[in-house]
Amino acid sequence: MAASLSSRLVKGIASLQAARSSRLASASVCQNGVMRYSSTVPSDSETHDDFKPTQKIPSGSTDSLKDIVENDVKDNPVMIYMKGVPESPQCGFSSLAVRVLQHYNVPISSRNILEDQELKNAVKSFSHWPTFPQIFIKGEFIGGSDIILNMHKEGELEKKLKDVSGNQKSQ
Repeated sequence: MAASLSSRLVKGIASLQAARSSRLASASVCQNGVMRYSSTVPSDSETHDDFKPTQKIPSGSTDSLKDIVENDVKDNPVMIYMKGVPESPQCGFSSLAVRVLQHYNVPISSRNILEDQELKNAVKSFSHWPTFPQIFIKGEFIGGSDIILNMHKEGELEKKLKDVSGNQKSQ
């Protein structure tokens, strides 16, 4: 009886969630009450401002975005394209990458790829890497948070950051 009651409770909660989110995503109930949602984002005018880009790099051609990325990478010893900013990462992978880099007390330059889809695509095209964060050190594409963490554990990251201004390894 308890199993029957809990099953009805789960199905009831699932139907409430589907009704509440019908404006945000289309849902369909699959076997055993498992919900599946589409990944489309509504384009209606009632979308909350928190989910709209707040800043955009000045619009222009893809070449200008490529130039921005090239200049970022060339002009900044440690450049990270991430979800959020170092002071407030918006995903666990970005947070991990920032924490590892901060361990070396190096200046970190960054761009929030959540603010501009065109920039995000330009960075992917520049690095030929599909995921974020993307870390560049002294103009060289290094990779993401997993690679940075592995380099840190192996002692390679310390060597790579050795002559970056402000590098004072914290204890």
